[in-house]
Amino acid sequence: MKEITGYARPDGKFGIRNQVLVLPTVACVNGVIDHISRAVPEATCITHAHGCGRGSPRDTQILFRILAGMVHHPNVGAVVLIGLGCERANTKALLPFIEKAQKPIEIFNVQECGSKQTIKKGAAAARELWAQISKQTRVPLPWDKLLVAMECGGSDAMSGVTANVALGAVSDWLVEKGASVIFGENTEMIGTAHVLARRAKNEEVAQKIITMIAQAEQRTKDIMGPLASWVISPGNMDGGMSTIAEKSMGCIFKGGSTTINQVVDYGEWPTEKGLIIQDGPGYDGDSMAGLAASGAQLMFFSTGRGTPAGFPAVPVIKVASNSQVYQRMIDDIDINAGCLIEGKTLSELRSEMIDYMIKVINGEKTKAETNGMEIFTFMTVHPPF
Repeated sequence: MKEITGYARPDGKFGIRNQVLVLPTVACVNGVIDHISRAVPEATCITHAHGCGRGSPRDTQILFRILAGMVHHPNVGAVVLIGLGCERANTKALLPFIEKAQKPIEIFNVQECGSKQTIKKGAAAARELWAQISKQTRVPLPWDKLLVAMECGGSDAMSGVTANVALGAVSDWLVEKGASVIFGENTEMIGTAHVLARRAKNEEVAQKIITMIAQAEQRTKDIMGPLASWVISPGNMDGGMSTIAEKSMGCIFKGGSTTINQVVDYGEWPTEKGLIIQDGPGYDGDSMAGLAASGAQLMFFSTGRGTPAGFPAVPVIKVASNSQVYQRMIDDIDINAGCLIEGKTLSELRSEMIDYMIKVINGEKTKAETNGMEIFTFMTVHPPF
């Protein structure tokens, strides 16, 4: 087995990327972020649609958790934080959540000096921080410092037969190596509470699984009424799926077969090792944000219908459930799990996926990274539909 490498952080974490993150606290300054992105292409500049207005204490907690989670993320070596000044998630309010990040953080507010000066100062800071962190070198990365997320989106009838089964095989291998695996999408666990609960490490974890899925199911019924069992996308149905139960049974395969050691909230960092479940939404973009904010340095993403979406600062390995979508989107998808119905064994495919994963951990770019297909969207209303 080849060695894996990463960037050692002062807080004991390891990153597999070393990015300067330029992050807005509120959507009002997205234009400033866009200008900095053009001025400093080496930086990872992300925008979002949140941060302003009022919300419940729960919504505010999630908003701060996601923003702070990205600042603390081990793949991020330094941060430029851009605020407006009057928003709910203003930089002063966010500061207590990020002050222990143990990495360089530069903070600017548009209401203090205007947009042009903020762009100038923010771009200069991003360049200087990039010059600093680009001197850092990779060192051997222990497997037990690795957290890998398992995501699925644009699923079809083959996803639960090929791609998610392959993700599950990799999940089991990672846990055996001492790494941790996290997966979520609570609406896509409806109907599987009894299956997942009996894999829990103890009764407390089992009850959290049961409660989480029951709440997701009740919300679905409250919103959709008699159509609740059809809470799947038109693309899922076009791909051959019939009900949420069918989708759920396929979706949970991506978590493999090991003991479930913890259930964490949306964007919450796990405190246990091994297999972790996150109470997060089913929409791909929101789900990826929660998994990344929980500290996952890498994601596998299975798809049957096809999607190019990646995530900022976190490599996303796309796995197709069938050969047709793989060939159509060969520039977007890294691995073809459709080969499982064409003669390749699961063991062979798993070995190929592990080899590719190690290359990605060690710096090779995924298709989504190469294509610049990163999206950053997250929920602030919880629990979500």
